[in-house]
Amino acid sequence: MNTNTRTLNVNGRSYRWMDQPLVVVCVDGCEYDYLTEAARAGVAPFLAQILENGAALKGDCVVPSFTNPNNLSIVTGVPPSVHGISGNYFFDRESGAEVLMNDPKYLRAPTVLAAFADAGAKVAVVTAKDKLRRLLGNKLNGICFSSEKADEVTQAENGITGVVELVGKPVPDVYSADLSEFVFAAGVRLLETRPIDLMYLSTTDYVQHKCAPGSAGANSFYEMMDPYLQRMAELGATVAITADHGMNDKHDAAGKPNVIYLQDELDAWLGAGVARVILPITDPYVVHHGALGSFATIYLPDSVDQAQVLAKLRERSGIELALTGAEGCERFELPRDRLGDIIVVSGRHVVLGTSESRHDLSGLNAPLRSHGGLSEQTVPLLFSRPVTRAVSQRKRLRNFDILDLALNHLQ
Repeated sequence: MNTNTRTLNVNGRSYRWMDQPLVVVCVDGCEYDYLTEAARAGVAPFLAQILENGAALKGDCVVPSFTNPNNLSIVTGVPPSVHGISGNYFFDRESGAEVLMNDPKYLRAPTVLAAFADAGAKVAVVTAKDKLRRLLGNKLNGICFSSEKADEVTQAENGITGVVELVGKPVPDVYSADLSEFVFAAGVRLLETRPIDLMYLSTTDYVQHKCAPGSAGANSFYEMMDPYLQRMAELGATVAITADHGMNDKHDAAGKPNVIYLQDELDAWLGAGVARVILPITDPYVVHHGALGSFATIYLPDSVDQAQVLAKLRERSGIELALTGAEGCERFELPRDRLGDIIVVSGRHVVLGTSESRHDLSGLNAPLRSHGGLSEQTVPLLFSRPVTRAVSQRKRLRNFDILDLALNHLQ
């Protein structure tokens, strides 16, 4: 157990100071089965060791099970109702515009990373896509850069220079497994060359969107990842691993996307343009999912009978939940002012769209796999050191408990 008595209080939670370097890894889209299948195939011995030694737990991610809300929950230790990031994309009522939630101005809580850096810890953040960098690095006095823009780093903006030279790899294509490998390689090189106390690494789910657990493509990804994680442990770091969400097939028997186009259906029910459908999965990187996920929110004018719309949605095959905005925000711990009048969650193998004409699926070169709903909520919580017995007594673990567990509850 961590015997260091120095603590920090951030967003109502207390965190002990690191007794050795801590590396927290968010493996984007990491359904738990990816780990067990890679271990069973013999391609990930370090992960297999963690799984076998009992430092492997399961927890729930935030719903909507998307990248931004979950990464920000992990680094703040609180749900979106506190930190404010409810998706990758939302309808800003104040401006009347649909916007990406990449700007730190939307963040309502400090990160644990920034708090430790302010207290004197050496902190580093490496993320695959640049869309997360500014949010994760908000007010961070430390190193923070993305694989995507590794050749554009400056001391003033990123707290480091010469990343490409340090890592010894070229800047990877944003739609590739190499984007994630650069994250791991950079993490190792930072540990090898700098006195790092706390590091956060966040990958991309490019592979998981294409490859199911146990497939050759998936196992190859975890085979790539494994020696980097082992090297971090060899360098004296505690390694803690979780995910922002899981992943499921979202296609029919013929391999075609299994989509409910909500905007089209609402236009047919209510009239064109009466309702507005927002898909929080939307981000600048739509090639691998076509902006199709299993969570949507709907804005309605006062003239529309909300109860009738809810009743119709609940009757629709493929829809798992249709809740009022207030009910959905309470259930999923979301900021009420950033969701619509209705929240819709589709089933395990179904995704939600706006209008069919607005989704470009030409980039999908494999049957659609995506996320966003309750069926993608279970994620791993793995640690390179055993956890204390008190952890097993908790009724529910969340991915955003990982810093608490890693700093307060490891043997």
